[in-house]
Amino acid sequence: MKNKTFTVRNFLLHLFFWAFLIALPILLGPNSNSTNPEDIRRSYFWIIYMTSFTVINIPFFYLNTEILLPKLLRAKGVIIYLVTLISTIALMLWFHEAIFHWAYESFSPDNRGSGGGGPRRGATMRMIFQLLFYAAIGTSYRLISDGMKEDERTKEQENERLKSELSFLRSQISPHFMFNVLNSVVSLSRRKPEMVEPVVVKLSELMRYMIYETNDSIVPISKELTYLESYIDLQKIRFGDDILINFKHEIGPKSSSIEPMLLIPFVENAFKHGVGFIENPTIEIELKDSSKELTFHVANKKGASANEPKDESSGIGLANVKRRLELLYLNNHSLIVKESDSDFEITLTIQHV
Repeated sequence: MKNKTFTVRNFLLHLFFWAFLIALPILLGPNSNSTNPEDIRRSYFWIIYMTSFTVINIPFFYLNTEILLPKLLRAKGVIIYLVTLISTIALMLWFHEAIFHWAYESFSPDNRGSGGGGPRRGATMRMIFQLLFYAAIGTSYRLISDGMKEDERTKEQENERLKSELSFLRSQISPHFMFNVLNSVVSLSRRKPEMVEPVVVKLSELMRYMIYETNDSIVPISKELTYLESYIDLQKIRFGDDILINFKHEIGPKSSSIEPMLLIPFVENAFKHGVGFIENPTIEIELKDSSKELTFHVANKKGASANEPKDESSGIGLANVKRRLELLYLNNHSLIVKESDSDFEITLTIQHV
């Protein structure tokens, strides 16, 4: 649709440009209201001669822009292009001579048979400069047009590359998430088998969101909040009273939008490293959304296992979300990470634009 709109607009601009040039001799020609026969003949001579020459310049313009420049200049080189262009100009001057002779013989008030040497020489020089002008305008138009198309093509390629990268990053989230949750289910089946069923129900709710709700490039914050609540509820079922979880959230009356599953890796990371051999494990999660910005804060205590060497699958979530933030909110976000021997916290701020 965008290309079709651009084509129609381009066609109308060309149509207006040529209509203006064809009408220019009429607008600037001698006063045709005069009753003097010589003035009338001079007016007709001027209008017909200049209008005819402008009309035959139209194919010259497009011959240069659509054939000579793309086919010869880029493929064959400057020399062959210039030779062909000069030959074309010579042919156009031959047409000019024919038109001048016909118009001069038919309408010139100074008609003396085959005369008109002085006016013809002046008109010839004027036409040479006009043809060179049309050639220069056509060359500039083609170079600028090709440059704009190349820029647009480059931007489209870059956008497609970014979309592919984002799609790949999204595809990493689901397996990574499922890996963590299934490990939790296995652990729970050994310690609290009666809790496996409600955990599986919660897991199905999360999977429904992941499969059906995240196909769009953005989702309302309210949906992302519901997803976070389901995930945290699942963890509460899993850990019970063994861990203190504080989740605060505040969303304005007009919910903004966000990239789906952008926040969950921070929460996953908190549960992954904030439980275990930790005294009084606590996880603090706070989400605030206003008309201007979104703020997301996650803090957890760290255990000794958090400082152990990580396997190849560790850290996929955080590395993933950092890259997604760079791609989606390059100049509109800040991510502050604070880490000590006993605590880890992140504060993410996204400005709404």
